[in-house]
Amino acid sequence: MPQWEMRILLLPVHYRYMQLSYRRLPHHYTIGEPLFVTFRLHGSLPTGRVFPSGRLSSGKAFVCLDRLLDELRAGPAYLRMPAIAEVVADAIGQGTASDYLLHAWVVMPNHVHLLITPQVELAALLRRLKGASARESNKLLGQTGRPFWQDESYDRLVRNAHEFQRIQNYIFQNPVRAGLARSAEEYPWSSISRPGGLKPAAG
Repeated sequence: MPQWEMRILLLPVHYRYMQLSYRRLPHHYTIGEPLFVTFRLHGSLPTGRVFPSGRLSSGKAFVCLDRLLDELRAGPAYLRMPAIAEVVADAIGQGTASDYLLHAWVVMPNHVHLLITPQVELAALLRRLKGASARESNKLLGQTGRPFWQDESYDRLVRNAHEFQRIQNYIFQNPVRAGLARSAEEYPWSSISRPGGLKPAAG
């Protein structure tokens, strides 16, 4: 069982700042503040792929990893299947009831980008979102009980309105950069192409 640690620091305002160290990636977020989250299919990156430590910032390392995912060099691409993509899109929408305010999202062939404002602890909302979509997707694929999502995820606290807009645009343009659509609006598995899919930044 992996070792993990959680520390909570109460701020002068009513939000809680939380730092969660789990496996290799640190997770920093504030309940009630926008967060950029990315998670991917199990085995969707080439094995043994390592970036030299100290040479890349976390942001640049993320962009490199995202490009590898977009190139579909390894692993499954189940989310390319419309039925599976719809399962994930539905699960994302269901989370808005209590877990987060949803600003923007896109389902790519092997990964998902979300721009959300958490209303509960990040680990709990991802466990529900990924668990529900994994169970239903595995049923459709006839592989019940097998890993569907990679355990780890990437998240980044959104610092200001400019960064919010930049991340939102990054999410919408991901299918265009990957050659899956000519415009963000024509890609079906994105909040920009669905009525009522966009929400303003929290606060």
